[in-house]
Amino acid sequence: MALRDTILPEFDHEMATTRRTLERVPEDNPDWKPHEKSMTMARLAGHLAELPSFVVTALRDDSFNIRPAGGGPTRQPLVMTSRKQLLEAFDKNVTELRTTLSSASDETLLKTWTLFAGDKTIFSAPRIGVIRSFCLNHVIHHRAQLGVYLRLNNVPVPSVYGPSADENPFL
Repeated sequence: MALRDTILPEFDHEMATTRRTLERVPEDNPDWKPHEKSMTMARLAGHLAELPSFVVTALRDDSFNIRPAGGGPTRQPLVMTSRKQLLEAFDKNVTELRTTLSSASDETLLKTWTLFAGDKTIFSAPRIGVIRSFCLNHVIHHRAQLGVYLRLNNVPVPSVYGPSADENPFL
């Protein structure tokens, strides 16, 4: 079995669950955040929508520098301006990553990829590990944060790995 076939079902599940969460992000309070050090709701939702695009880069290039010498950030952070814009960006990025991942060879997935910040190495790992940590685990982490944001704004939280308090067929 190809390595990509071992991760695609999990990828599909996590992306579908993430989309259900993003579908609930309210448009009327984009600057809300639970703490001064936290991202705004619009930025957190945008970050979830943009994360799959980072992994496309990891599958195509050998490295990525988030702070290249002589310049600022290499990507403009995505901030939600509307739910429609958010979901369109997420769907586009998920489709592109799934297409790229579906054609990735074992050789490609086992090749090391490195994330830099200027001249500092943040991490290096085989691309299959990057998909797991930089995409799936990272998405799961921020999706959980967004679930708390939703709860604190009285927005029903979707079920993820089991029923939520808002979607429990057993109650």
